Formats: sequence, C-alpha cells, structure tokens
Amino acid sequence: MASQRRDQRRDGKTVAEEVSGGLSTFAKVLHKSWLLILVIVATFGSVSIVGTRMLTKVYLATAMIEYDPGAIRPLNGQTGGDLALAPSYWDNREYYETQFWIIRSERVLGRAARDLGLAAEKRFAGGDGRPPASHEEITAALRERITVEPVKGSRLVLLKVEDSDPARARRICNAVKDAYIEQNLENKVNETQDAILWLNGQLDTLAHELSRNEREIHEFKQKHELPSTSINEASNMLRLELEHFDTALSHTLTRKQEIRARFTELSKVKDDDPADLPSSELLANTSLSALRSRYQQAVEDRETLRNEGKGDNHPAVRVADGKVAVTRAALLREVKNLKGALSHDLAIIEHQEAGEANLYEGARKRAIDLNLQDVDFRRLDRAREQNEKLYSLLLVRMKEADLARMMRANNVRQVDPALEPQIPIRPHPVVNFLIALGAGLLIGVLVAWTRVQLDSSIKVPDDVEEKLGLTFIGLLPEHDARGELGAGAYARKLQRPRRGMSAATPELVVHEHPLSPVGEAVRSVRTNLMFMNPDRPHRTLLVTSAVPAEGKTTVACSIAVSMAQGGLRTVIIDCDLRRPRLHRIFDRVGDPGVTSLIVGEATLDDVAKPTQVDNLYCIPAGPVPPNPADMLHSERFRQFLADASERFDRVIIDSPPVVAVTDAAIIATLVDSCLFVIRAFKTPLALTRRGLRALHDVDAPIAGALLNAVDFTRFEYSYNYGQTYGYAYGSRREEEPPQAAAAE
Repeated sequence: MASQRRDQRRDGKTVAEEVSGGLSTFAKVLHKSWLLILVIVATFGSVSIVGTRMLTKVYLATAMIEYDPGAIRPLNGQTGGDLALAPSYWDNREYYETQFWIIRSERVLGRAARDLGLAAEKRFAGGDGRPPASHEEITAALRERITVEPVKGSRLVLLKVEDSDPARARRICNAVKDAYIEQNLENKVNETQDAILWLNGQLDTLAHELSRNEREIHEFKQKHELPSTSINEASNMLRLELEHFDTALSHTLTRKQEIRARFTELSKVKDDDPADLPSSELLANTSLSALRSRYQQAVEDRETLRNEGKGDNHPAVRVADGKVAVTRAALLREVKNLKGALSHDLAIIEHQEAGEANLYEGARKRAIDLNLQDVDFRRLDRAREQNEKLYSLLLVRMKEADLARMMRANNVRQVDPALEPQIPIRPHPVVNFLIALGAGLLIGVLVAWTRVQLDSSIKVPDDVEEKLGLTFIGLLPEHDARGELGAGAYARKLQRPRRGMSAATPELVVHEHPLSPVGEAVRSVRTNLMFMNPDRPHRTLLVTSAVPAEGKTTVACSIAVSMAQGGLRTVIIDCDLRRPRLHRIFDRVGDPGVTSLIVGEATLDDVAKPTQVDNLYCIPAGPVPPNPADMLHSERFRQFLADASERFDRVIIDSPPVVAVTDAAIIATLVDSCLFVIRAFKTPLALTRRGLRALHDVDAPIAGALLNAVDFTRFEYSYNYGQTYGYAYGSRREEEPPQAAAAE
C-alpha cells in the first residue's frame, strides 16, 4: 500500500514540482558543501593571482595604414588603385587577404628585421638570452608577434605587434609598416618600368605596321585608278551617274510607250469612216481636227439633202458626195502622214533607248567593281585605322607610365604610426581572477555534486521509502551514554558539563534516561510497531541489518526496554551465535543460553532470566557453536521460539547481519516480523538492497526499516526536518555525569 501511494505521488508530480525539486536539490548541495566550494574557489583565485604575477607582461603597439583606390594607374589612364580592379565583395576580400599575407611574408619581415638589427638583439629570441640562430628563425619569431586586422567598413588596416618590451614593440611595428609600404612602392615602380619597356617595344612594332598599311592603301588606289579622294566619294559620284542614267532611260521608255500607243490608235482609223479618231490626237493636232470637222460637215450636208427627198442622182447630192469624198481623202491623207511621223519617232526613240541602256549597264558594272574594291579598301583602311588608334593609345600610356615612374605613386600610405604602449595587454589580472573564480565555482559545484551523487548511503526517511520501498518505522539519533544527541555541533551546543552522573551502558540508555531524546525516539518506534497491526500484534520481532556495525544490538535493546516500560512482558534473545553481546550488556557472562537450550543442556526457565529493567528478560547466546546456521535451522530452535512467544508478550531477537551470513534469513522465516536496521550516512545502498533481497528470497515478513545513529546536525536534517526532529522537546536533563558513547 505504501509503495502504491508513493507511485501515485510520483506519477502526480507536475513539471513545476520536478523543476522545483531539482532546484531544491541543487540548493541542498550548495548549502551542504559550501565550505568545500569556497575552498576550491579560493584555491583557484590564489593560483590565478600567483600565476598572473609570474607571467611576462606583453605590450601591444598598433599602426594604421590605408589602401587608397585613387592612386594613379599608368596602364589604364584612370585614377583607381588595386581596389578599382575589384568590383565585387569577394574580389575586395581576396585583395585584402593577399595584402595581409604579404605583410607577414618572409620578404617584408626579413627587411624589417635587417633594418632593426634584430639578429644582434640578445633578448629577442624569447627569454633564453640567445639570439635566433638564422634569418628564418628571426622572421618566424616576428610572424608570431604580428597581427593584421582590417577595420570593418573601411579601407583601413591595423598592424599590431606584441612584445614584452614596449619600446621594441613600437620599433618593430613601425619597421614592418615602413618595410611593407616601401616594398609596395618598389613593386609599383618596377611594374611601371616594365610597362614602359613593353610599351616602347609595342610602339616600334605598331609604327612599322602603320607605315605598311599606308603603303598598301596607296598601291591599291594606283592599281584600281581610284581618285585621291576617299572611295566613298567615288562611290557617291558613281551613284549619282547611275541615278541620272536610270532617270533618262525611264523617260525614254515612257516616251516610246506613248508614241507606240498613238500609232496603235491611229492604225484603228477606218477608211470608210475616218471621223472616228482618238480625242487626244484631235486635241493635239488642229489641222486634223479641222479636216475632221469639214468631213463631218460634208457628211451632214449630204444627209440633209437626202432627207429633203433628193436622190443620189440629184446634182446637189452629187456635189455633196464629191465634197464628202474630197474631205475624206484629205482626212485619210492627214492620218497617214501622222502615222508615218509616229513610225519615224518610234524608230528614233528605240535607238535612243538602246544607247541609254548601254550607258546604264556600263555604270552599273563600274559600281559593282567599285563595291568589290571597297571591301578590300575598307579592310586595308580598317587595319590602318586600328593600328593608328592603338599607336596613339600606347603613346599616351607610355607618357603616363613615365610620369608615374617619376611621381613614385603608391596606393598604400601610413595613417598613424605606432606609439609606445604604456599599459600591457596581457596578463589581465582582474579578468584572470574572475575567470579563475568562475572556474573554481564551477569545479567546486561539480565536485560537490559528484560527491553527493557518489554517496549512495541511506540518509533520510524519504530514502527508505523511495530507494528501498520499505515502510519507515522510525529513527534513532546519534547519542551518548546519557541519551543526548551525539558528537555533532548541535549536540555540543546542547551538552553541558554535569557533576555526579553515574556511568551507563549506551544500549540501556532508554532505561537509564527515559526522558532523553533517544528515549522519545524509541517510544515513537514502539508506537509504530504496535499500531502496524493492532488486531494481530507481532509477538516475535527480528532485528537485523545488511552489514555489521549498524547498531542492531543497540536498537534491539532499546526496543525491548521500551516494550517492557510499556507494561509488556518482553524477552530479548541473542541469536547472534557468532559475535554475541547481550551477555555483556545484561551481565550474563558464562550463563547458559540459546545454544545450551538447543543442545538440550538447559530449559527455557534456565536461560530466561530477568534484568534490571522491569518486565524485561534476557536470553544470551550461550557458548559459541561451530555450526550456528545448522543449529538455527533445527526443530529445537523452532520449538524454542514458539515456547518463548507463548510465555512472553513480546520476543525481540538480535541477529547477525544478513549479507555476511544466512543466520538472519533462517530466523526471519520463524518470526512474525522483521525490523531492518540501517545506519544513516554509512551503509551503501547496494549492500542494503542486497540484504533486503536475501530477506525477500525467503519471504520474510519485513515490517519496515529503522534509521540508526542519525546526526541531526547534518545538512539533510537541518535543511528539511529541523535540527532535533522534535525529539528534544520536553526532554528532562538529569544531573548525571557524562559518559562516552559506545555505539556498536
């Protein structure tokens, strides 16, 4: 039931309770081990102070340099330094990283070392009094002390040098800075000089190429009889000529078509009716129009005469016919003359058309030839023009390069020189001290926590229920012979010197000092045992433990005395047949006991004798046998326990530890209940569980566990349970002399 209640409480825990429990446990650890943590923190702090004083002071000198993108670049004629060639972020970063490595290069550092004469400086090697053996070692030592740090968001760079000598740190920093700037300038000058030499060679080559191109153009014009002007002008002249010939030919063709159309229309005129003439001819030729009018008038006059009824033979009609014939002949003759003229004009215009077509074709052929020549001419002229532009460009670049060489332009310049540092950057006493305190605190907490975690002993009542799953019966505090609390600081505060106090046995402290805190604790245990099963009380009680020296005999005697004081007829039996003690406690040395009864040398009346405690009888172990387990396993021993339980109200049995021997496990099968004694803060959890497992293996009726020798001054009790656990309340101090504690 108790185990089920514990499981229910454990399952019902909320997250907040678990967190609170964890924090509470951590606070307990800190409160318990604060002195250990304080010692560790103080040790770390002291070591930090001493170590910081022993460390060599290091000074930092800083110089600032700038990368100027506005420096003159002779090869492109623009103001833009090396950074101008880096349009992207990664290119800029690559350029800066390259320069940082150059600053720390062998060439720059070697130059600075030579300028400073570090090879002859005794203390530069590192404190051993000997200079570096080689140039490489000097530069390596310099490289370890130099740091290049860019200023974010700018083109500024900080050059930092660390050294134990502040003046030397300043000198090294300025020397490295000057060496780098001078080398960068030399690189620029050498680059410019190389550019000038290359430009001179290219200019000579281009000059020859340009002369050759001009000569080829001149020969081409002579060969193709081109005018001295450009070929574009010749092409324009030929184009105008083609346009003129094309216009004339078009006009001639139009005129030819017009004449041919007139001739065709005149050819349609009929001999019997010449009056049907084109209107255009009538409008253009007045004589033809007059002849046509006279002819039409003659025809109308004749028709008039006929209409008057005059016949063909009438003289007037005949005259009219003659007039019609004359005017028709005149009109036909005029039409014929016009057709002859048009035929002549058509022949002339056809000759004119052929001439003009020949002229146009000749001009067209010349234009085609000129186009082919233009391709070759433009190729030659383009080569000349390109070489001429390139020659001019290289000539300008050479002038600029020569000017830059004389100007000695540099895109790296000094902003601030290094000054002599006044305050060392290392060591940092305050920082080191704080770090040491933090590390000491952390390690102290870890050590304290580890110490607590490694301590698997049973300490408080909660451990009995949670770790062992047993019912907690009670506890007995650590005490002296007067029954007062034991050797802790709180016990020393309670104790006072007394006079006239008689000597007492610690196992009988409940009898000697019934009102002491121990007496109150034992009576609490007695109450718990009696009310565990009030209807069927446990008459036989086995007191055992896992390992020796846990106070089983003290607990058994205290419970037996408490039972007797409660008016119960009680007997305490010493079943520890290997290391018995009750015969010394109750002054029964040499008397027969359990072994004597089992072998038949004595009866129950012979071995059960009253003690100085009313209602309490004692049965010692008797002579130590060679085979204790066999004797306890006998039927005589079983009958002995049955007889004792019938004669006495309570039977308290003291037994050996259950882990060491099997005696207690054998006895546990013959009793009503077992009380498992655990020495607080001492017995390991593994051994305790092993002892309980031995009892469980024989189905022993375990009533619960009792914590013995509890020190209320320990942190676990002062933090959770109060310093005295309530047992000091109302205790009456008797004026008896103090006696030394004699716990088992």
